[in-house]
This record gives sequence, structure tokens and C-alpha cells, in this order.
Amino acid sequence: MHLVHFNIYNSVDDIPKDWDALPVEDIFLKTTFLKGLEQSSPSNISSYFIGIFKEATLVGVSIIQHVQMYLDDVFRDASNSFLKQIGKGLVSKFVRGNGLVVGNLMHTGQHGIYFNKEAISQDQFLNTIQDAIDELSSYIKKTFNKKIRIIVFKDYFEEDGIHESLGFFKDQNLYKIQVQPNMLFNIQDTWICSEDYIACFNKKYRRRYKTARKKSANLICKELDENFIKMYSKELFKLYENVSNNARVNSFKLSQNHFLSLKQNLKESFKVYGYFLNDELIGFYSLILNYDTLETYFLGYNKELQHKYQLYLNMLFNMACFGIENHFKTIVFARTAMEIKSSIGAKPNTMHVYLKHTNHIIANTVLKCVVKFMNPIRNWQERHPFK
Repeated sequence: MHLVHFNIYNSVDDIPKDWDALPVEDIFLKTTFLKGLEQSSPSNISSYFIGIFKEATLVGVSIIQHVQMYLDDVFRDASNSFLKQIGKGLVSKFVRGNGLVVGNLMHTGQHGIYFNKEAISQDQFLNTIQDAIDELSSYIKKTFNKKIRIIVFKDYFEEDGIHESLGFFKDQNLYKIQVQPNMLFNIQDTWICSEDYIACFNKKYRRRYKTARKKSANLICKELDENFIKMYSKELFKLYENVSNNARVNSFKLSQNHFLSLKQNLKESFKVYGYFLNDELIGFYSLILNYDTLETYFLGYNKELQHKYQLYLNMLFNMACFGIENHFKTIVFARTAMEIKSSIGAKPNTMHVYLKHTNHIIANTVLKCVVKFMNPIRNWQERHPFK
């Protein structure tokens, strides 16, 4: 046995017991979340769990997702112009098929790797992950007759230590590409309750807050328990689809039981809140309680009622207030709708991915163009709501 080696686990049930004992404060790498994900993965995503060992001791872990992407999955909205359809067709030639993603494609942020820096160096860890990628690629080719086209290490902040391993990424022909920023809401120490947060708004944004709250006055917002989520899975999924199908690019669609599965596995670490109009569910949002970080998760709403009741803006305010009142340090608002998120106090944080196409003929510039088409760095105006 090599001093540093890896094991690939196809199921959470096979993961060694000491996995959760590692001192990693990220619920997305814990078996409770991974089990919920495994039981409700999108049909085009399969997760593999990598254990990195130094002799017999587990010193690192990784999640690698096998993603199958096809044109209808990636581009949901068929109403775009003819030229855009041609662009999509060209892009699909590069991205359709099979990819391996080091991380969780379903959530913004680095939730795919952890290693004990005292036991193993970062380069050792990454090289061992690459060995696992090579073995997985061979396994997928042999088992499913599918060739891996794209390999991605996803979502690292500019200050992340992974950028120190430039030699590894260069050796593997992995290109560093900037993607849309992650919107983070840092909670000030002086905010003990929601009123402290609202009091910091300038006049314009305090008025905006009051208007949004007034428009939603006829709605009831309440937490949904497991039984409700089970009974109303179809309704929740339909509301989620309303928002998901409106996105420019998608690489997956949640399964209908996703919210129920996470609730069953994460219990009180997963929250779903519903908005009701005359006892009818017209919107919802979900949260994952990740140690001292509050992660905003998927949401959905009735598109016809969204503007009238300012559903989305009220959801953002509720998420911010939940984070403050429950003493989180940071709220992760992810990388969509950046302007409106900045209007409630979230700030953009630059993120990068490393990726390559396994066809070496495809140049770096072509790959960058494909990524920018699928995940463009949009021009948007950052708002400054505080005094």
C-alpha cells in the first residue's frame, strides 16, 4: 500500500465511519447532507465520495460528481433568437456529454474538498484527487461507455489557498477562469435583532423595505414541517420550476423529492418557509444551517403574483433577518440576481474555477468563450443600502 492512497465510494453507506470525525465545518461534506443528496439527486448527476488516506488514516475527503449534460438540460428556454440558438448549438458541442466536477454542482461555493494540512500537503492531496479522477474516468468509460469530456474544480474565492498549487493545475492543463461572484452578506456585530439591521438603511432603502413589507401584509409566511413538505412536494417542485426554467443556463433539474429528502436527513439544519395567500402556497424559500454560515438554498414562487407581493424581495429580507436573529456570521446568497441582493446588503466576492476539456485540440481560448457564454460576467450596478 502506498503511503498516500485513495478509495472511491459509490454510496454514502460505504463511507468509513471516521469521515464525519474530520474537523471540517462544512455541512455539505457531512454524511447527513450527502445522504439527502444521494436520495434525491438530479437524474443527470451521480456523486462519488473519495477518501484520501495516509497509510490507514483518513486525512482528506472529496466529492466528485459525474454530470451528464445535454442541450435540453442546459438551455431550458427555447424562445431565444435564431442566432442564440446557433450559439447554443455550438456550445453544446463542447459541453454536452459527460463531465467530472470536483465539488457540488448544485450549490455555489467550494464544498468539494477537505484535507488535513498537517498530515498531507495540498499538492499531494490534489495529485491524489487527480488519480481518483483518472480511475473514475476509466470506470465510467468501461461501465457506461461514456467518455469524460470536461473536468472541473469548482468555486474558489480569490484568497483560497488552492491557487498556490499553480504547478498542479498547469501540469494537468487546467485553466483558471473567473465566474460570476458569490454574493455574501456579512452580519455586523452590532446587529442583535432585525431592527438593528433595518435601522442602518439609508432613507431610500428603508422606504423600500417598508413598501415591500406592506405589499406582503396579506401573506402568511411560516416554516413548513416534514409532513407538509411530503404532502406538498408537487406544489413545491412546480414553484421551484417556475424560477429554475427562467434561468438562462441550467446544468441540472432537482428531483421532486429533493426538499423532503434534505429535511428527512438534515432535520433542523434544513429549513423551508412557505408563503400563503388565502391558504394557497404561492412561494417558498429554503435555508441550510452550515455552522456559523447560513446558506440560502433553492426557492420558488408563482410568477403571476411575484411582482404584486414583491415575493422575491421579501424572501431576501426574511433570509437576512433569520441570519441576524439566529446569530450567524455570514449569509451566502449565491450568484444570481446580484443587483437586488446587493440592495439588501450582500457584497460580491470574486470566484474562480479550474477546468479543462479532455480533447487537447480545443484551445484554452475556445473553452473560455464557452464558459463565458454559459456563465457570463454580467454588468450590473451594485447598490449601497446602508447609511
